[in-house]
Amino acid sequence: MAIKSKVLVVGGTGYIGRRIVAASLAQGHTTYVLKRPESGLDIEKLQILLSFKKQGAHLVEASFSDQDSLVRAVKLADVVICTMSGVHFRSHNILLQLKLVEAIKRAGNVKEFGMDPARMGGALEPGNETFEQKMVVRKAIEDANIPHTYVSANCFAGYFVGNLSQLGTLTPPSRDQQVVIYGGGNVKVVYVDEDDVGTYTIKAVDDERTLNKTVYIRPPENVMTQGELVAMWEKLSGQQVQKVDLSAQDFLASMEGKDVATRAGIGHFYHIFYEGCLANFEIGEDAAEASSLYPEVKYTRVHEYLQIFL
Repeated sequence: MAIKSKVLVVGGTGYIGRRIVAASLAQGHTTYVLKRPESGLDIEKLQILLSFKKQGAHLVEASFSDQDSLVRAVKLADVVICTMSGVHFRSHNILLQLKLVEAIKRAGNVKEFGMDPARMGGALEPGNETFEQKMVVRKAIEDANIPHTYVSANCFAGYFVGNLSQLGTLTPPSRDQQVVIYGGGNVKVVYVDEDDVGTYTIKAVDDERTLNKTVYIRPPENVMTQGELVAMWEKLSGQQVQKVDLSAQDFLASMEGKDVATRAGIGHFYHIFYEGCLANFEIGEDAAEASSLYPEVKYTRVHEYLQIFL
């Protein structure tokens, strides 16, 4: 049996990071998780870290304000997976990764998550900041000739499926709530369960087919329009929802007067649901699709996720 790479997860207590850690442990990798002293009195992060330790992970203390500590942490692993947040309503720490890149120059691979920033050159402000900063990090990785894999995880089910892709809520509509349909609801979107993101990512760790490529997680049964998602919920729940169609012009007009985080979210929704940025292209030879690479993974289907809410 081939020796599995040792994995260091940066951002391991976060929304996706904790799934990466769980998948790494489940698939038998020696797993290190960065523990940052900046977390201070954040008891929830500490408890997550301690739960990982109980499961066999190794906690490594390092700070982005102490480059030597980062280098020591990176040297422990063969592969570094970075899941640091890049969304405005949580935290926006993308450029901190440049310090990690400096440390990784002496080590192995790096994985990065989210929508593919290389395809988002015309993104709307202020959400374009996320993509522009990710491209800065990518340039640093590639200029340093660091072996890498970028992971495009598309729409996380927790934020886009149960709520029928509505802004401002995470659960299905009640009988008296309206569901906004974006421009007719006919644009293809890719929905992915967060645990599956972890599974596919760790599968790619020791796979030479993913070296220096972007891996798109695009499970075929989860590529559907918003209209199809809503119809699926109606069939499962036995309830018809009140639908209101919103044109692209009116949707963009809703940005006016909103805070930065909300405007960034509206911009991202526009690119996803009106422009179809997640599924309006073919995956070329310089990339790969996760469910094709790993057909043995039984990914969560959208209808299975929706049943949680019944």
